Amino acid sequence: MMPTARSIEVCDISVKPPRLILMTADPTGGVWNYVLELARGLSIYGVEIALATMGQPLSADQRREVADEENVTIYESVFRLEWMDDPWADVDESGEWLLSLEAELRPDLVHLNGYAHAALPWQSPCLVVAHSCMLSWWQAVRREEFPPPYQQYRKRVSAGLAAADLVAAPSAAMLDAIQRLYLPLPNGKVVHNARSSTRFRPGRKEEFILSVGRLWDDAKNIGSLVRNAYELPWPVYVAGEHIHPGGGSVNMEGVNRLGFLSPEALAPWYAAASVYALPARYEPFGLTVLEAALSNCALVLGDIPSLRELWDGAAVFVDPESPDDLQEELCALCADRPRLASLGEKALARSRSFTASRMVAGYLALYRELRDGRGDSCRR
Repeated sequence: MMPTARSIEVCDISVKPPRLILMTADPTGGVWNYVLELARGLSIYGVEIALATMGQPLSADQRREVADEENVTIYESVFRLEWMDDPWADVDESGEWLLSLEAELRPDLVHLNGYAHAALPWQSPCLVVAHSCMLSWWQAVRREEFPPPYQQYRKRVSAGLAAADLVAAPSAAMLDAIQRLYLPLPNGKVVHNARSSTRFRPGRKEEFILSVGRLWDDAKNIGSLVRNAYELPWPVYVAGEHIHPGGGSVNMEGVNRLGFLSPEALAPWYAAASVYALPARYEPFGLTVLEAALSNCALVLGDIPSLRELWDGAAVFVDPESPDDLQEELCALCADRPRLASLGEKALARSRSFTASRMVAGYLALYRELRDGRGDSCRR
């Protein structure tokens, strides 16, 4: 069932939008695509984005992407992110850097795609967007007691959430996880992510299965697909990094490895794939699932709360811990053309709920709420 409570879908566009937003971004994951999609939509309203990046240098492709966005100015750094190993000295130093940017640029508001920096003494209203977090990842993927280093993470994230003027998440499941693991957020909002339908379109379907994501990340669980790839009737293609940032790589025997592809390079693969499989253990929203749905792929997804919330009735769901269930569903789907076509149409229809214009309207409504002083803490 599609959630409606606490969701933001429309806004009064007659209200003057912010002139300048200081926004943070992590170029190592899906937040990068989210930020650019949002920036494109905000450009229509004359909103400028000062984009402060941390974590690693931008790639050549990312530099080309951001160069196309006339309303985005990049401020680049390589400070370690709060979810990385032993990051806190860098987090503190990057906080000073962000405050200096605020003092120099004087933005109308601050939009953080992370947590800890919300506790800084901002002069501008501060929005935190909860895309994911280490504790919810650990709980979903490892299913065991949080290790000692996570306690400092929990403390810093809790402080950031408590200080933020407003907190939002891309799904109700993610917002609920944040409240369960850290603190209640009585005014938390849900604004669904989006991808432009002009970038991902259906094409002539071919007999293969596609999966996209960090291949080393147990949350994506692409290894479950790889494990039985030889037993599937159609070839499997996987796109994404297979080398872990900390060293080592994963076994990709039995599948066709495409490597890391830009969104533009991925689009024709989505368009041609008949099936998109992501048996995820943890996926707070899933931009790749949306890209596949926009491309009319039949979806086979991990049966987890967030993906159920967004795609129930428009996808096949499997137990992420059962590669045999995944194999059985994929084999049955490959042999059933009418069902395959029906699922692709249902996914395409559902994907039209997650439009870029609706996401932008949602964030403009949040920005208006912040500027009117109606956020969670209203501390200014």
